[in-house]
Amino acid sequence: MPTFKQFPLADTAEGLTEADILSWHVKPGDTVTVNQIVVEIETAKAAVELPIPWAGVVTELHVEPGQTVEVGTPILTIDVDPGGAAAPAPAASPAAASAPAEEEEMKPLVGYGSKAVVTQRRARKGAAPAPAAAVAAPAPVAPAPAPVAPAPAPAPRGGYVPLAKPPVRKLAKELGVDLHALTGTADGGVITRDDVHKAANGSAPAAATVSTVDSGYDPATRERRVPIKGVRKMTAAAMVQSAYTAPHVTEFLTIDVTPMMEFREKLKKSREFAGVKVTPLTFAAKAVCLAAKRTPDINAVWDEAAQEIVYKDYVHLGIAAATPRGLIVPKVRDADSLSLKELAGALTALTEVARQGKTSPADMANGTITITNVGVFGVDTGTPIINPGESAILCLGAIKDQPWVVDGEIKVRKVLQLSLSFDHRVVDGQQGSEFLADVGALLADPAMAMTY
Repeated sequence: MPTFKQFPLADTAEGLTEADILSWHVKPGDTVTVNQIVVEIETAKAAVELPIPWAGVVTELHVEPGQTVEVGTPILTIDVDPGGAAAPAPAASPAAASAPAEEEEMKPLVGYGSKAVVTQRRARKGAAPAPAAAVAAPAPVAPAPAPVAPAPAPAPRGGYVPLAKPPVRKLAKELGVDLHALTGTADGGVITRDDVHKAANGSAPAAATVSTVDSGYDPATRERRVPIKGVRKMTAAAMVQSAYTAPHVTEFLTIDVTPMMEFREKLKKSREFAGVKVTPLTFAAKAVCLAAKRTPDINAVWDEAAQEIVYKDYVHLGIAAATPRGLIVPKVRDADSLSLKELAGALTALTEVARQGKTSPADMANGTITITNVGVFGVDTGTPIINPGESAILCLGAIKDQPWVVDGEIKVRKVLQLSLSFDHRVVDGQQGSEFLADVGALLADPAMAMTY
């Protein structure tokens, strides 16, 4: 007999309540193996690929790409005993999904666990119940009533959502292609790299098929509305929480980083750093780790619930990264234990994964201090908002050639502006100033690290 199991949307991150379906990797009739990736979702923190814990044949996909689904909602049905008698997959229903007698523990997947629902027909009153792991095929002479069809799935909130993987979104941004104006040619309407290239070359015939209604654009008002969800929704909530709970103070420091840039050129030519990407951010990361040891308040956090200040004896360094999906802050774990070369490698790997949209929720949790680099956009400085759960964030501005007084003479030097926002409940002005001065001294003269 066929045995149907429903695969619910799991909580891939602590506190996750919903996620968007980005794309399916399978379709009805496909045979899957244990831990095979079946769907890609977008949570409030990252794009995540979900594996399935059973082997069998996919019988039904319950949601469409672009839909927002609550955690625990069945999204796929699989026949784990395809060799049994053929029987249609029963429809998902809230009653079936919540019946305790029809639940069994799902084997933990890598990175998360959940519960699965085994769907089966309800026994008639007075009849012996069917085995929990099997669904009886309907008798030839007296078939069971057809299951009630599930209610139509709600349309994606806010209108049309372009279906494309993060690398494709990045390519579209680089080529100036509006994904809302494309209809994907891959299964499920997913936009491919080829679709983007054709659009950039003016040879995408499907562009006119997307209606202004679906794209959220109203010709009458000349406005386009985009739903607030995913990374943007999470970022907004976090920034509001931080701005209204932590009393921010921001200090600024302008420094001559000519010695740092000269040292960087020496490292590029050294054998030990051959092939290693050393950037101003690398030096800043090292300086933050060193300075945090001398000013531990900067690496502490205010615990409102416990009414305690928690001092961290480690630095999980957050790096604010702009990605096609929005701003995220992945962490370099135990950054204070890494050498300059190791930090350079960690930062390169971290940013590459972030730009591909593959940063996991776990890699963005439990930071202790963050660096944001607005200098890559040519901006001089900023007043960044502290990430929740931390007490400080350092902002790097653009390094520019500017006049600077050296030994009484005006010379053209490489000049950088730093800004530090900190939580005044934890960090007093003295500690904040000392930390910023320490970071500035290390960047102005990397040899200062020898004295720490």
